[in-house]
Amino acid sequence: MYEELLEDIAQTNGLREVNTYLKLVTGLGAILLCLLSTSFIAPLFIAVLLSGAIILLARVEARTYAELFIVPFWFAAMSVLVIILLSGGSEVYWSWNPFSWLSISISRESLNEGIFVFCRVIGGMSALIFIALTTPMTDLFIVMRRCRIPDAVLDLTMMIYRTIFMIMHLLVQTYQAQVMRLGYSSFRESIVSFSTLCGSVFIASWDAGEDLVRAMDARCYAGKFALLGETGPANCYSLAAVGLFLLVSSVIVVITRNIVMI
Repeated sequence: MYEELLEDIAQTNGLREVNTYLKLVTGLGAILLCLLSTSFIAPLFIAVLLSGAIILLARVEARTYAELFIVPFWFAAMSVLVIILLSGGSEVYWSWNPFSWLSISISRESLNEGIFVFCRVIGGMSALIFIALTTPMTDLFIVMRRCRIPDAVLDLTMMIYRTIFMIMHLLVQTYQAQVMRLGYSSFRESIVSFSTLCGSVFIASWDAGEDLVRAMDARCYAGKFALLGETGPANCYSLAAVGLFLLVSSVIVVITRNIVMI
């Protein structure tokens, strides 16, 4: 997502002005409820509700949101496949013993466990993406300082975050210049261009890091960066919406604790 970074979306989304603490409570609370749930229904409910909030309230494009789910979706799918084939169970639907020490089977218990793990991953990822797409890192830095995170840790985090974007910018610029010069027109050219890309970005990022150190010294850096910004007010509607979401999700976690798919 070179053209549209997550920070750009977080700075311009429809929930940008909502209180940062409320968004963190929503996301972290949803993750905790997904972990506490013993049924697939609650994580699936959380995933659907938060996905709707991201697309409808935050006004994030559905395609962008779907692209973020590609990697965790396939990771969850492969993990669930292993769970289903190797977990075993008493009510077996299909089995195969390719080796004496390996038994592959599909059972009722393994299917339920696989579906539960998959829904839990999807619910947790929805909550995590909700925080990432609606809360800029600048707001999170303010919250971290108010939570008494050590200044050295916070400043190091801020420098690392800045360096990520700096390296990304250098990488995109160098890659686009190589493409314009047909640097990837053949397999041989692609290998040469890729190695040149890695070397040039490494050297440029090293130089940029030294420039940053000199700029910090010139500004009399004394071990603490200045942080500007506000977390935004918490109005009654936002409080009621977050409270209702967490309350309903908690009730679903409790009443569906013994429900299985199959």
